[in-house]
Amino acid sequence: MSDDDRPARPSDIARAALEAARAASASRPRPTRRRIAGPRRSWSGPGPGADDPQPFGRLVDSLVSQQDWSERTRVGAVFGRWSVIVGPDIAAHCRPETLSEGELLVVAESTAWATQLRLLAPTILGKLRAQVGGDVVTKLRVVGPTAPSWKKGPRSVRGRGPRDTYG
Repeated sequence: MSDDDRPARPSDIARAALEAARAASASRPRPTRRRIAGPRRSWSGPGPGADDPQPFGRLVDSLVSQQDWSERTRVGAVFGRWSVIVGPDIAAHCRPETLSEGELLVVAESTAWATQLRLLAPTILGKLRAQVGGDVVTKLRVVGPTAPSWKKGPRSVRGRGPRDTYG
């Protein structure tokens, strides 16, 4: 049996295909490299660049500083982080109501808690200064719960309030 009579092996077929591809590639003209006119791309280097993805917190911080919202965010932090600042035990019994001209109005759920919060006012102010900043809250005013008001509208009549009028 001669080489021509035996069946072709897969390696022989692959070798013949490779030789044919090399011959076809050699017969084609080589393309020339042309420079494309325009600005060259500059690479930022091994460190993070401005065009790399940024953490969300860093983007929000830069937006707050660009728009000069720092004072508003500190005031919002008093209300938004109240339970973190004063602790969950105290926050369960009171809530901040308003903040105007540095005075924070805190409403307690009972008169006993209002008294307790008045005693804790220096400690709470210290925590607020440490967490939010010293000039946001300068005074703490604590009030207890208020009774419902029967006064509706601009006019009222003096007296004991609504009584049974059906009889």
